[in-house]
Amino acid sequence: MTTAPLLHRPPADVGNADLLSLAGGTPLARIRTELPYPQPGFWAKLECLGAGGMKARAALSMLRGARRRGELRPGAPVVESTSGTLGIGLAFAGQALGHPVFLVGDTELEASMRQLLRTYGAHLELVDRPAPEGGWQAARITRLRELLDRMPEAYWPDQYNNPDNAAGYLPMAAELAAQLDHLDVLVCSVGTGGHSAGLIGPLRRRWPRLKVIGVDSVGSAIFGQPVRPRLMRGLGSSIHPRNVAHHAFDEVHWVGPAEAVDACRRLARTSFVSGGWSTGAVALVSAWAARVEAGAVVATVFPDGPHRYLGTVYDDDFCHAHGLDRAELAVRPLEIRHPEAAEAVGWARCRTVVDPVAAARPRVSVPAQGGAA
Repeated sequence: MTTAPLLHRPPADVGNADLLSLAGGTPLARIRTELPYPQPGFWAKLECLGAGGMKARAALSMLRGARRRGELRPGAPVVESTSGTLGIGLAFAGQALGHPVFLVGDTELEASMRQLLRTYGAHLELVDRPAPEGGWQAARITRLRELLDRMPEAYWPDQYNNPDNAAGYLPMAAELAAQLDHLDVLVCSVGTGGHSAGLIGPLRRRWPRLKVIGVDSVGSAIFGQPVRPRLMRGLGSSIHPRNVAHHAFDEVHWVGPAEAVDACRRLARTSFVSGGWSTGAVALVSAWAARVEAGAVVATVFPDGPHRYLGTVYDDDFCHAHGLDRAELAVRPLEIRHPEAAEAVGWARCRTVVDPVAAARPRVSVPAQGGAA
């Protein structure tokens, strides 16, 4: 396990408020890349062009909410678990608002991302083995709780269950509503559930017939599939985040790493804008939706750019070592009738969306209210 020293917190209210204007306000790009077939095009919001990436929106919202409630004192440290992207957002928010940031990652975190997080001033600790239940995420949370015991004044945003995570994407919803005259289909990657939960409500109030498609990773537990080791990072989960608004999705797609890599590389070669696992997955599903929903306006969010993934998604040796260059690519989703009916191993689609936690709760029978016999 790699351990960073605990530092004294800085004086209260030492921050850089000038940074705040750099978050959000990102453009839309029209994507017409063949993924893998010709498609009429969809809109992609390029979050890589906002400082701190997409997760800076959530990070700022969670820290500001905690400050308003008195849960985060001026200058106090922030401690969080991350697979990388939220870590960048928290590093940005910590600099802007004046809080040291302590992150718990794992040894699957790319070397370039470790270096970048530390370059931005975050203190990074790594767990070196997944937990028997809950995988890397559960192992990171266990280590995070140990840090909280050592830093009782620290604040844990708990991105998976914090409603301020979703609230951070309300400005993005307003941006999309201003940038688009109409929207028929919204495609959202799902990890913590924050950005989808923050977008769906406002956009459905603007366009009540809006169809929402969730995009998950194979091997993820979020929508009721069995938990498996996952190569893809940034979407999917081995635990059940409470921020996920299961009821708001019309359908869910699970995408495999080979399909995501193929989509990312096609985007980079022909549209110049690309990203990582989440970007490839939502691009693939958005192109499919634009083909099958004739005349529909389709939009999605590209959470970050390609730079973090140069040693994985865009690296031939990495892809060969994991068999991604030898995989038979799915060119359309396999339809399954229920998340428990079949395990998704490539690209699958299901129009029955369930909350696996709610489904597992025992039902309480209520006696019928009748008159006297």
